[in-house]
Amino acid sequence: MDELNRKSVISLLKEDIYDILISTGVTISTAESCTGGNLASLFTYFSGSSTFYKGGIIAYANEVKTNLLGVDAKSLVEDGAVSESVVVEMAKGVQRLLKSDCSIATSGIAGPLGGTVDKPVGTVWIAVVYKTKIITYKQQGDDGREINIIKACGNALRILKEVLVDKY
Repeated sequence: MDELNRKSVISLLKEDIYDILISTGVTISTAESCTGGNLASLFTYFSGSSTFYKGGIIAYANEVKTNLLGVDAKSLVEDGAVSESVVVEMAKGVQRLLKSDCSIATSGIAGPLGGTVDKPVGTVWIAVVYKTKIITYKQQGDDGREINIIKACGNALRILKEVLVDKY
C-alpha cells in the first residue's frame, strides 16, 4: 500500500473517528470484499480499539456473502456482487452477525482486471449502516489497485464520520 495515502487514512481515523467511537460506546463491524481486510486493519491499528471494533468478515467469494452474511443470491445474480443492493445486505448481515451498532461494507473492482463497460475497474460500492440508517456511496475512477483500495477505505471512513458527527 502507498504509505503516504495509508497514513492519511489512518490520520482520518485517529483524528476524526476514534475518539467519537471511544466516547460514545458505539460498536462497529466490517464486511469487506475488494478492500480485503484493510478496513479491519485500520480499525485495529490503535490501542483500545477492542472497545468499539467487534470484528469483520472478508467476503471475497460470493458464497461467503450468501452463506455467512445472508446476502440474497437473487441480488448477486440480478445486480452483481459490485452493487448497492449487495453492499447494503453485506452491511446488514455483518451488523446482525456481530451485533454491532454500526457496520461498513465494501464491494468493488480494485483492478487491474475484472472491469466491464457497466462496472469499470475502480468501481466500488460502500455502505454504512448505523442502527436503521443506511448510507451508500459509489466510488469511481481507476488509480491502480493499491490506491483504489486505499480510496475505498478513506471514503468508507469519511461516510462513517459523517454518520457519527450527525448522530453525536
